[in-house]
Amino acid sequence: MNEKSALFLPRLPARLDVNQVSEILGFLPHEIPVLLKAGLLKPLGKPAPNGHKFFSALEISSLSENREWLDKATRTVAKHWKDRNSNSSQPV
Repeated sequence: MNEKSALFLPRLPARLDVNQVSEILGFLPHEIPVLLKAGLLKPLGKPAPNGHKFFSALEISSLSENREWLDKATRTVAKHWKDRNSNSSQPV
């Protein structure tokens, strides 16, 4: 897909990449791996850990309207950065 925003398409493609998912859900692209690791997002197929991941547009659209899931995902990302920042600020 070219550089067009997924938000402006008349219909979403069946498979979405990480950038499209982040745009639809309102997270930054580098936060998507955090949601994957927490089990809050599941890619299609069984991609390699370092492979390109695709997601179901139907599932992502549903998650974008689920307030409870969005709350949990937001708390998970915030906790990830809090933990990561507190570990890096401690003296060695």
